[in-house]
Amino acid sequence: MSKLHPMTETRARSNSAAALAEGFFLPNFCAIRLVFAVVVVAELLAFILVLAAPWTDSKGGGDKWSELGLVSLFVQWVALVSAGVLCALRPWLMRMSTVAATLVSYLSLLLVTVGISELTFRLADRLDLLQPLPDHGGFLLRNLAISALLSGMVLRYFYVRHQWAQQVVAEAQARVQALQARIRPHFLFNSLNTIAALTASNPRLAEDVVQDLAELFRVTMRDMRERVTLEQELNFTRSYLRIETQRLGDRLHVDWTLKNLPMQAPVPALILQPLVENAVYHGIEPRAGGGRVHILGTYNRGVLRLEVRNPLPETATANPNPAREHPNGNRMALDNIRERLQLAYGPEARLEMDQREGLYRVRVLFPLSDVGTTPT
Repeated sequence: MSKLHPMTETRARSNSAAALAEGFFLPNFCAIRLVFAVVVVAELLAFILVLAAPWTDSKGGGDKWSELGLVSLFVQWVALVSAGVLCALRPWLMRMSTVAATLVSYLSLLLVTVGISELTFRLADRLDLLQPLPDHGGFLLRNLAISALLSGMVLRYFYVRHQWAQQVVAEAQARVQALQARIRPHFLFNSLNTIAALTASNPRLAEDVVQDLAELFRVTMRDMRERVTLEQELNFTRSYLRIETQRLGDRLHVDWTLKNLPMQAPVPALILQPLVENAVYHGIEPRAGGGRVHILGTYNRGVLRLEVRNPLPETATANPNPAREHPNGNRMALDNIRERLQLAYGPEARLEMDQREGLYRVRVLFPLSDVGTTPT
């Protein structure tokens, strides 16, 4: 029985863990941000409990502040220990069914509440912190009832929120699956015609075009949720342009301006190539003399900027919006790219378009994390 390479095995385990985490409804309580949120929410709950309690001392608010301190300390204990328990149980909970994970989580929160309530009562009795000392059974039952209600509400909220997020992701992914079929039939037919013409005159070049076309389809058939390196995305775009150069000849000229790009940084696949294809299809093909496509890429302060410029068609002088020359294909590509960027990066990603100096410009900007160490 063959064994996997250690790096392959590690990567497989990482992918498996990521898949489990993605399908799990509870957030990661080991994360610092979530722990901070737990502390804030627990303190708000302590304020509510103190404000809701009747005033038992008519001398002023001094005792109320003391009560707030004690209640805050108790609630923070319960909240942080509960978060720690859910953090520790997370690897096992992710492997359970949703019903089993919910039940185990709910019972764990109740047990934590009962345990800390009992410990608090004993410490208060020994240190004489509460006067008069509340009824032991009533104290435990009151805290257990509050915990049961709040824990059920919180778990229900996390479940509904996860279901909603899953539905949003599924709908967005369904909408952007059309991008996998972005290779238009006319491009396929033109590429095959180019290959057929080159087969007799230049078989070696025809073979290169076939390889570029195969690479093009290989990338478009992959899972759109997978990331590729920026270098792979640029090479994929170059493969597409080599095919179009063979088809259009001297009518197509391409300029590249790439500055300080982190080539090993992960980016969504098919972000740049559809923009370049639109530039060729909408800006170069309609012009009798062709034109020049300019591709720019810069990286500054954690933000990647990719821009594609192409000349306006001759008919665009009377049309202030050149995107309407071919509204279906152009708008579908831009909307899909915008949707994918929003799905991957949220409001920090942008897709912008403008028309200046006889050029149509489209740019995408989005933040990059896990930046590689090999810039251009």
